[in-house]
Amino acid sequence: MVSKACLVGAYQRKLEEIARHQDVELTVAVPPSWRDERGELLLERAYTTGYDLVVEPIRFNGHFHAHYYPGLGRLISRIRPDLVHIDEEPYNFATAHATWWSLRSGSRTLFFSWQNLNRRYPVPFRWFERYVLGRADYGLVGNQAAYEVWRDKGYTGPMSVIPQFGVDPEIFRPAEQALDSGRGFTIGYVGRFVPEKGVDLLIKTVASLPGAWRLNLAGSGPDQDELKRLVRELGIEERVSFDGQIPSTHMPTYFQQLDVLVLPSRTQPNWMEQFGRVLVEGMACGIAVIGSSSGEIPSVIGDAGLIFQENDVADLRQQLLRLQQRPDLRRELGVRGRERVLERFTQAQIAAQTVAVYREIHPV
Repeated sequence: MVSKACLVGAYQRKLEEIARHQDVELTVAVPPSWRDERGELLLERAYTTGYDLVVEPIRFNGHFHAHYYPGLGRLISRIRPDLVHIDEEPYNFATAHATWWSLRSGSRTLFFSWQNLNRRYPVPFRWFERYVLGRADYGLVGNQAAYEVWRDKGYTGPMSVIPQFGVDPEIFRPAEQALDSGRGFTIGYVGRFVPEKGVDLLIKTVASLPGAWRLNLAGSGPDQDELKRLVRELGIEERVSFDGQIPSTHMPTYFQQLDVLVLPSRTQPNWMEQFGRVLVEGMACGIAVIGSSSGEIPSVIGDAGLIFQENDVADLRQQLLRLQQRPDLRRELGVRGRERVLERFTQAQIAAQTVAVYREIHPV
């Protein structure tokens, strides 16, 4: 497997679950770090039992479409795998590069995609996409909209909808003790500080809430200074904390301090929410969740949380008020959310579905 996403320690639990299947011998290539609008994410070695985690130097780090692993050909030639799982979008150069080396070694390939908008990419990325789609043995996609996108783009090979990662419910779990009831209603957001995530909308909404409340914001991004300015303008500095990037292995504790987790994503011309993994993590911890109507969010939450119309301050305020005023509803949604995760979104389930695809591609 080639995956920059597996830099994240919590995500490596899926790799351990894949490796538990006795007919799978797994090697995972990751870069030493990845740069994006939040800064530089360094490799977290958290769950590495049962498989080989290999660090491969990366070229054009931070360039989503153009990055690749210059030494990957040597690794593939040495291992000569039956299957190369390329955990990247088919229009990225990394995917085309890994596909070329895989074909040269006689390995079969599959790609992974979250892309839920049918977009036409400029040359050369359109060429990379065409090359990969014409040669991939299988496609994995994280949502039904992505499935439709790749069918519309002409991919005729086998394809399955399987989220990229789940959560380990033994790690992401409810707090053992109830939180102090005198601390006030605690609202949380976890993710990037960029316009499409709607953090500004959340800040404007909480400013009008009555009573005692707090807003905890975990993450970073280019909008951070603007968001802090908005907090100052609204006069709510003492109630809002910017907690920075939280290591993935510390996230369960962070979720457990919340009464509600909000994902206020707003659709853009070139983006809509593809999944919303933080919702699943919060639900696994027994936290009530509120999500916007953008993209895949309603399908992830189901009946285990509340949905508001994206970009609608009044609607989000109404949903927050419901949970602020009704601790019983928070508890009910917390229980429902964890049940939904156990039914659909555990790392073991995602790993088993992925291994079933491996066996379909390369029967033992």
